[in-house]
Parts: sequence; C-alpha cells; structure tokens
Amino acid sequence: MKIAFATQDLKRVDAHFGWARNIAIYELSPEGHHFLKAVEFAGDLQEDGNEDKLAPKIEAIKDCAILYVAAIGGSGAARVVANNIHPMKVNQPEAIEDLLGRLREVLAGTPPPWLRKALAKDAPRTLDFED
Repeated sequence: MKIAFATQDLKRVDAHFGWARNIAIYELSPEGHHFLKAVEFAGDLQEDGNEDKLAPKIEAIKDCAILYVAAIGGSGAARVVANNIHPMKVNQPEAIEDLLGRLREVLAGTPPPWLRKALAKDAPRTLDFED
C-alpha cells in the first residue's frame, strides 16, 4: 500500500498539507517499506483560501491509502477523504521511518477497521461473470 507524508525536509512529517513543500510517497508491505518518490511543490503555498494549490497535491497522492500530516484544513481533509485516502494527523514532527515502522507493526497484527478499509484500496479487484 502507498503511504504519503506531508514534509518540508523529506525526513519528518512536519508540514500542513496545503503548505507542504514536499510529499514523500512510500510503498509499505508486511515485509518492509521503500521510498517511491518525492513530489515537490512551489509557489505561495501559505496563501489561505487558495484551493488551487490543493489540486496538484491531491493528484500526486490519489493512489495512496494514507496521508500523514502535521495539520490539514477542512476543505483539504474533505478532498483527501473524497479520494478514499485516510488522513492521519501527528501531534508533533515525527520521523517518517518511525511512522512506517509503527504502521507495519499494526499491519502485522490485527489492523483496526479503518486500516483494513485503507488496505482494500490496494487490493486487486476481481470480477465475477455469470454465464
């Protein structure tokens, strides 16, 4: 499953979603995780009320199951959820590696319902055809 992180330094979740200079995207599996890509954003990211700044970010994370942020506004959260991405807020800057490790531990056990739903986003779809 793909996990996105709002980050200024590519090492920690330390950014508001709308203001983040970078979104780091990782692939997480029961065996471990690996870095896929970082998407960099420019311009006046702190301009409140500028909903246009969210569109490229939503596009960048559209195939992710979870988005970690330091903060997220109401409209940003609504747009993330509308794309079947579960936003997760951290209370203070946290290392991306630590968050991935904890998430992997939860996946190895009995994931809560919201996480099972997020996992289903990556599950291959099967079609049942009747004769």
